[in-house]
Amino acid sequence: MAQGKLYDSINGELIVEVDYRLLDASHNNWWGELNLAEYIRISDGSYILELADGRRGRCILNRKLNKAISGLLPLHCFRFRGSSELK
Repeated sequence: MAQGKLYDSINGELIVEVDYRLLDASHNNWWGELNLAEYIRISDGSYILELADGRRGRCILNRKLNKAISGLLPLHCFRFRGSSELK
């Protein structure tokens, strides 16, 4: 997994560092999975994801509930889908 950062989509403030796996990086259809590097509570919704190479894009996060079997808390595992172009 690569390391990135998750920002608030409204004020642009850094929320948390993340470990992510980008599963598809098409122009306007990028998506993947991420785990929070710190155990903080965030809700599903719109965020800005910064990738390891410095590209950023707005994305929608949804909790991934079936990760509990692998020993990770479902609260900290998410799927993301890009809602803007990666720049």
